[in-house]
Amino acid sequence: MSTLQKLSLALVGTAVVFMSANPASAVVTAASPVTLTKGGSVLTVDGQETNVQGATTINFNSLGKPIDPTGFATFSGPNQVVNGSVSNQYAAPYNDSGNYLAVETTGSETISFADPISYFGFYWGSVDSYNSVAVYNGSQLLATFTGADVPGATADGTQSGDANNVYVNLLANLGTGETFTSIVLSSTQPAFEVGNFSYKVANVPEPTATLGLLAFGVVSAGSLMKRKSKLA
Repeated sequence: MSTLQKLSLALVGTAVVFMSANPASAVVTAASPVTLTKGGSVLTVDGQETNVQGATTINFNSLGKPIDPTGFATFSGPNQVVNGSVSNQYAAPYNDSGNYLAVETTGSETISFADPISYFGFYWGSVDSYNSVAVYNGSQLLATFTGADVPGATADGTQSGDANNVYVNLLANLGTGETFTSIVLSSTQPAFEVGNFSYKVANVPEPTATLGLLAFGVVSAGSLMKRKSKLA
């Protein structure tokens, strides 16, 4: 392989890394198509919410099912939105006096999106190791996370404190061209308590824009080689 070809590939790689910036303005470098992180803004009475700019939040103002006013996200499953705590059934996420979704062992909750998204976040209350989140792109399972995967969480159902009641963020690895279209929440024991959903639609570069960026890299590489030849 010539020096020009190597330099061109290096520039293409740089362009791909640049385009893989996630909604939190960081670069996803993990090999996994989806990365789980934690971190949100603490509220005074409703637990925590996302701090990702440009994300849409789904609230729980009415009992029944979570409502996305835009209609972009839809919910399916036997689970209901509740308020407060019931012993041996569900517990309100720490510092959340509002409504939230309690996913019971009677069935999972599927959240589907009208178009691919690059980010999904939610306030995970009293994290348990038997709570799980599955991320899909169409019918393809991209990743599954349990409470044991939440950084710093004890994952033992502790209902108080910020260590085991956290806002988690699922980030698509755009560097590999990944996005996702649905989230499935499930639990093998009571319960999986979730509040303050949020999502961000994937901003996938247009093919013409991507080709233009790559072409710019190749042209730049050629110009650099010409300059080096003249200096020699």
